[in-house]
Amino acid sequence: MKLVSYNIQYGFGSDERYDLSRAARIVDGADIIALQEVERHWQRSNFDDQPELLSRLLPDYYWVYGPAFDMDASERREGRLVNRRRQFGTMVLSKLPIVWSRLHALPMRRTLRPLNTRNAALECLIRTPAGPVRVLSLHLAHIAAEERLEQIEYLLAEHRRAPTDGGPWSGVDDEPSRNWTHGEAEPENPPAAIWMGDFNMEPGSAEYRRIVGSTPYHRGAAYLDGFVDAAAVAIEPAADFHTHEKIIDGRLAKRRLDHCFVGGMFAGRVRSVGSDMGEVASDHFPVRVDIDLETPLGLGGRQA
Repeated sequence: MKLVSYNIQYGFGSDERYDLSRAARIVDGADIIALQEVERHWQRSNFDDQPELLSRLLPDYYWVYGPAFDMDASERREGRLVNRRRQFGTMVLSKLPIVWSRLHALPMRRTLRPLNTRNAALECLIRTPAGPVRVLSLHLAHIAAEERLEQIEYLLAEHRRAPTDGGPWSGVDDEPSRNWTHGEAEPENPPAAIWMGDFNMEPGSAEYRRIVGSTPYHRGAAYLDGFVDAAAVAIEPAADFHTHEKIIDGRLAKRRLDHCFVGGMFAGRVRSVGSDMGEVASDHFPVRVDIDLETPLGLGGRQA
């Protein structure tokens, strides 16, 4: 299956041109899409409802939007109150139905300067041919490693609790006349997970190591409840690539800030990982991942 993660910078390209359709064209065709920096009702983007616009540009996808930043943007028109929210967050689109979703508001440290905003991770359950998988589209803090580490600790704790916490509901419906379950079985909340997004960290950083661990004697180690960097375990090794460019201290810095981390049970299933370096539809480049989510997982999460 083809996965793509893309920080679309609310439709503004590196050429300073606003055109949401460019980002849509780039991600179209992937099976699962994780987007970051998607917004609603901001002046800078013509007060557009970007999730709704993206759903029209990508009509063959199921989608969910999760705002991390939510402020009142209501106005009165001809004496009538029009309720409207100014939002900024993440989005998941999938060719397969999104069974359930939930939004994680991540820890935030208050700053005196510079501006800091709330970050979030949007979690979606998708039933793939390999089995149910929790796919997260996330955006971590851009200021300091300490804040990102707190956010990662939160996400790891949620990840390890998932199978025992359950999904949106659990148990047997004892009020069938209320139709709480719509006749459906209890939805899954499996250990199998894939994290994609703008992590604002580079390989080898403290935050990166907190996710993938440190295994100096067994570099191919993969824990059932842990994660591996898809780019590090791809069957077809990726050429050196980056996902963001910025002038820092007078020099052009080419950094890999956007990543895909897959659960240990998928460590041997990643075929290839790379980025569309040179795309100008955003200030980031999209990350593309080809992974086997067609072969059913065997007992204990191992490949059949």
